[in-house]
Amino acid sequence: MIISDKQKEYIKNANHRYNLKVGARRCGKTYLDILYMIPKRIIERKGKDGLNVIFGVSKGTIERNVLQPLREIYGKELISSANSQNIAYLFGEEVYCLGCEKVNQVSKIQGTSIKYAYGDEVAKWHQEVFIMIQASLDKPYSCFDGSLNPENKQHWLKTDFLDVIEEKGIDAYVQNYTIFDNPFLSEEFVDNLCKEYEGTVFYNRLILGQWCNAEGLIYRRFADNPSKYKWTKKKIDKETGKETDEYDLPDGYTIIGVDYGGTRSGQAFVCTRISYDFKNIIALGSERHIGDIDPDDLFELQIEFAKKMEFKYKCKVDYIFPDNEEVVLIRGLRKGAPARGIMALVRGCIKEPINDRIDLERTIIAYDMFWYIEEECRTLVDAISSALWDEDAKEDTRLDDFTSDIDTMDAFEYTFTKFMRQINDVTDRKRVA
Repeated sequence: MIISDKQKEYIKNANHRYNLKVGARRCGKTYLDILYMIPKRIIERKGKDGLNVIFGVSKGTIERNVLQPLREIYGKELISSANSQNIAYLFGEEVYCLGCEKVNQVSKIQGTSIKYAYGDEVAKWHQEVFIMIQASLDKPYSCFDGSLNPENKQHWLKTDFLDVIEEKGIDAYVQNYTIFDNPFLSEEFVDNLCKEYEGTVFYNRLILGQWCNAEGLIYRRFADNPSKYKWTKKKIDKETGKETDEYDLPDGYTIIGVDYGGTRSGQAFVCTRISYDFKNIIALGSERHIGDIDPDDLFELQIEFAKKMEFKYKCKVDYIFPDNEEVVLIRGLRKGAPARGIMALVRGCIKEPINDRIDLERTIIAYDMFWYIEEECRTLVDAISSALWDEDAKEDTRLDDFTSDIDTMDAFEYTFTKFMRQINDVTDRKRVA
């Protein structure tokens, strides 16, 4: 078993009621649990009273982050999937697998006795879940192992548990990691990750393993040099060999996102081209209209924007994804667009969590996958350049107090949420390339 000095230190000292590893992404925290800690804890308590439970953000993340990696090492004979009762069988023992995204999903353990609990991505949980687990660790041999990436300094796990361990005499061992504590990562991978997070709050958290508040510009890399991301490729005339006025765009999906605003916010439209290989996301155009606009005028504005994009780029708009909360406006656009020559599929947008969208945007900027057409995307460039973190919020929150253009950011994000998984697959490959 080849492990790092840091991991050896954890094995030696993690003999407390609570044992937590806090730190950077890909630093070896979870790998040690998969390879050694989880099997050891379960086998040690075999036959003893109490439940074994694995907690994660969701049942899906438990399968992806814990069960599947265990299966790859120990085989499917020893590690099963979780069944419809949320029970998996690990090393011959029943293990409940419970998602913590909602408190009521783990309320079934309330009043039970837990002999071993493993926690994946603990900082992503509701605090009530952690409190419930604490009350269930009621055996002399009960034990909790957990791993997590740090978040903001006001996070409940830091203020109400980690910072008061000594003061309250909690039987706990906490080990902190940076990415540089993992000697088995390639230098190229570490360099890529450092580049990706450079200048953001995520460098402190996911590289250095520090609890850190989100402050200032969200997309500083873009804001510091927006001209770097201008798409300038033009088609070449085959006869003359000279550059034309027409942009040379990759084949892909042409998508419009629409955010419907109120009187103080705006109606925002953004059009993007997402290449079929998901390696380029090119903003083709953006508009924002402020003030009271009646539904008929709003319909006309959307149609004219779509026509403008199709005419300028000699393409067909494939999808229009408006704000999914405005079902009446969506129905009107879906019904009326074909009669005006816009044959796009109109569907309410997929609203992924805002911070997941931010993470993807930050990543495609870092890996030079995002571009824009300068003369058509002024509102989008301004919106990305001025997007801020809310420094008064207790959690990572994008500032939405009408001082920056969140409407355009939302409209842009609606253009890619359908394909987030495929785009993330590309960025994952770039990290290890």
